[in-house]
Amino acid sequence: MTSFDSSPPLNVWRALLALAVVFVMLATTGWTALHSHGEDTPLDASLSKWEHGTMGGHRLPDPDSAPSRLARFFATLDAHQRSSLVHRYPLAVGNMNGAPLKLRYQANRIALGEQRKVELARMHDNGLSSAGQAQAGRRMHRYEALMRTKRQILAFDPEGSGRVAEVYGDLSKAERVSVVVPGVDSDLLTFQRTYRAYSAPVGMARALYKAERTASPGTRTAVIAWADYTAPSGLGIDSATAMRAVDGAVRLNALVRALPGRAPIALYCHSYGSVVCGVAADDLPERVSDIAVAGSPGMRAANAAHLHTSARVWAMRDATDWIQDVPHLEVGGLGHGADPVSSGFGARVLSADGASGHAGYFEPGTESLLNFAEIGVGAYRAVHCAHKDDTCRKGLSAGTAAGRA
Repeated sequence: MTSFDSSPPLNVWRALLALAVVFVMLATTGWTALHSHGEDTPLDASLSKWEHGTMGGHRLPDPDSAPSRLARFFATLDAHQRSSLVHRYPLAVGNMNGAPLKLRYQANRIALGEQRKVELARMHDNGLSSAGQAQAGRRMHRYEALMRTKRQILAFDPEGSGRVAEVYGDLSKAERVSVVVPGVDSDLLTFQRTYRAYSAPVGMARALYKAERTASPGTRTAVIAWADYTAPSGLGIDSATAMRAVDGAVRLNALVRALPGRAPIALYCHSYGSVVCGVAADDLPERVSDIAVAGSPGMRAANAAHLHTSARVWAMRDATDWIQDVPHLEVGGLGHGADPVSSGFGARVLSADGASGHAGYFEPGTESLLNFAEIGVGAYRAVHCAHKDDTCRKGLSAGTAAGRA
């Protein structure tokens, strides 16, 4: 019997199909990349002020210094000095890897308050169209929601469509840390949704945090909803290339390297977020123990070994997820490579029963969320594999973060 699995005609056909998909995207959505006009953003302005600022007659450290150096700097300050820096440079401190967590939360609450005033004024600006005023109102209400007392905003940038990250749990005392990396259309306004709540970063992170606490009540966990990169907008050229993922990978690595303590970190990468995690993989620190992808278009790698990471690589896809129809290949920079749930990729393939489509992986009651939670607390032998042969658990210990397999 003749096999056509590797014949040139099939490969050519798949390549042409991938290119056709991209051309259709271009024709219908256009180039969605954001272009800089050379103007300072609010965050740039705050960082510039910091760079020219002083404390006790001494220049402030370079905000791009290693997080460990910045942490030592803040440790030398008293409460009054820290408060002074927070109020003088809220956006800079709120986004500064190495600054104490509580100080970042405080700084971002102040920065959100300042931006709320900006949008409130824009709501009543007669120079704006009614659509512009409505957009200002939506942003203003989002800022108000993020400013609520118990919310822990780890990062915030109002520029463009906006970036934000939020922490659930006590990150400074966590024994296990989980980071949710979302995909396309993740920005300030889509960070949280009332309708289809678990398709947005906040809903994903909250559901995961609750599921982890249920799975192991005695384990101190923390979950980060991380929409702190400029994600592609819609299914255009940005989502078909790694352009956004490259920048996102740099930011993701900066985040995980700056997290306090030594607790293992698990990354949960949904849709285009898995492209970000794939690009970031070879530079991740050792404490990243697990990379779990769901509904992935590819990780920019031919197989798990090519990710060059010591982390365990997990993958899942619901049977009704439309992403399975996207060609899993890369041609001239278009497409994201091999299918992570394919047998040849080499990931540990998990069950996603109940996820129902591309956006349902974090829905409570699904096997996908249960599997995420078991990974998050280190209960690897408790996960449910996609296949009955249980190969996804091969070589794993019962419930420890030590000894990667």
